[in-house]
Amino acid sequence: MNPSKPTIHPGWLRLMHWVNALAVVVLIMSGWRIYNATAFLGFSIPGELTLGGWLGGALQWHFAAMWVLGINGLLYLAINIATGRLRRKFFPLSPRAFVADVLAALKGKLAHADPQHYNMVQRLAYLFVMADSLLLVLSGLVLWKSVQFPLLRELMGGYEGARLIHFFAMAALAAFVAIHLLMVALVPRTLLYMVRGR
Repeated sequence: MNPSKPTIHPGWLRLMHWVNALAVVVLIMSGWRIYNATAFLGFSIPGELTLGGWLGGALQWHFAAMWVLGINGLLYLAINIATGRLRRKFFPLSPRAFVADVLAALKGKLAHADPQHYNMVQRLAYLFVMADSLLLVLSGLVLWKSVQFPLLRELMGGYEGARLIHFFAMAALAAFVAIHLLMVALVPRTLLYMVRGR
């Protein structure tokens, strides 16, 4: 590794990224197994894509990964705010720049020349994931401890509303992961930055 090259991602960020990635995979796969117990939307997820083996096992995996994601996510947010990284990396936002970047991406011409700066699509995508993760945690609390969070439950349209919100927020997160992996495949050096930092 060349020490003269600037650090793209500090060590704490890389560690938290990989912990979050593992937690999200476990949460999605165990969540699919939990969903299959009722299949309330009329379809089932193939068993090979799920984790836990049975409802009780899936719940144990889900709760374990929930704590990992929740604690890691809070630490990530706290460090980003405390160091000013959140403001530097994700703001300001510009609708015009977002449209220009989306059009460039659709043409295969979205620039990644400076890995230290996020383009507008990246900024909004990462901010979306933060907000979506918060929605997943809040709706998950209603599903887990519905009686203890009556106001939150009512804001989400009751237990059934929270269940729908949780499922579709999970689907949005899974879609982000798929697009994120596609982008990494198209720009593989970004994976090296997340492994080595430079």
